[in-house]
Amino acid sequence: MYQKSLFSLILAVIVAIALSACTPSQISAQERLFLDVSLEFVGEVQLPKMEYKGTRVGGLSGITYDRDRNIFYALSDDRHNARFYTLNLTFSAEKSPRIEIKNVTFLKDKTGNPYAQGAIDPEGIALTSKGTLLISSEGIPSRKIDPFVAEFDRQTGQYLTEIPLPARFLPNQPIRKEDIPHGVQENLGFEALAIGISGLIPEDPYRIFTAPEFALVQDNIDPTPEVSPRIRLLHYVINPIGSPLLISENLYLLDPASEGVIANGLTELLALDREGFLLSLERTFDGIETGAKLFQIATGGATDTSRIATLKGDLSTVTPLRKQLLLDLQDLGIVLDNLEGMTFAGRLPDGSPSLILVSDDNFNERQVTQFLVFRFQEKP
Repeated sequence: MYQKSLFSLILAVIVAIALSACTPSQISAQERLFLDVSLEFVGEVQLPKMEYKGTRVGGLSGITYDRDRNIFYALSDDRHNARFYTLNLTFSAEKSPRIEIKNVTFLKDKTGNPYAQGAIDPEGIALTSKGTLLISSEGIPSRKIDPFVAEFDRQTGQYLTEIPLPARFLPNQPIRKEDIPHGVQENLGFEALAIGISGLIPEDPYRIFTAPEFALVQDNIDPTPEVSPRIRLLHYVINPIGSPLLISENLYLLDPASEGVIANGLTELLALDREGFLLSLERTFDGIETGAKLFQIATGGATDTSRIATLKGDLSTVTPLRKQLLLDLQDLGIVLDNLEGMTFAGRLPDGSPSLILVSDDNFNERQVTQFLVFRFQEKP
């Protein structure tokens, strides 16, 4: 009996050792939820203050890459003269990236005329699979101008069509006592805009992701370092036939601002190749320094918030979009400007994919138009 028990014990130990040798290291549920991606800072290049074809180059609040033509379209948020620039950004193993402006295109309204001064506040830009451009406008609630996401001709800047926004995103003027104020806040409208393209031909459906910079009026709470501002993120599918289809609206929790921050917002989204995953760019300003963070977003399992009238209350039954910090850009050790635009771009000299961020200098002489270049890696 003793020998049999001893033999069983030895056998159990051997099996346990064998199993531990072939069992992979434990991976947390949080790690399994996100893709294995990494960022490596390559360098910075600044665009000098300049004029181009009668325009002052600046206010670049959005950027998108045209892979077929190897050029960029950078949107200026100048309310007085809505336009986007066509840029060349070349990489070299020996030199810093070089930027060259190739063209400027003025946005035209439904009538075919340039937008009137103050009629649009362009902030986000993304290239569709059809070769057209989607552009978001924050709107100007104080002037009763609604935000929008619209499609424009890439070559002429002509307005083509519009993506319908739910009424809860449009500012209202309550008339009756029971009417609830709603809509985007002043200068905090639609800024983040991304397109997810999974089809092989231009006629295939594609996805649109867009969100305001900050909470809607009906969702706004007093921000504290412990409480996250609550943003609604919209997800559409665009089909070649029929109207755009709103798939879902989800809660995006902005990182709480630290003490002294006077501006905090979601400035950009970028869709990853794998459906269900995004990058987000958040920016802060404390009156002296600008901060920025990059996150990976997983959309799966998030609660649809489209039937929730206000997000001010208890959110214990609401599952938000999940976030994972990829990089706090203040750790780069460089002075950051007002980073608002983000796009994937061409390959670096070593063949690695690149990610580009651009800053909006607000047409301020003390600020700069800053391009940050990163090496972006995604492991299978």
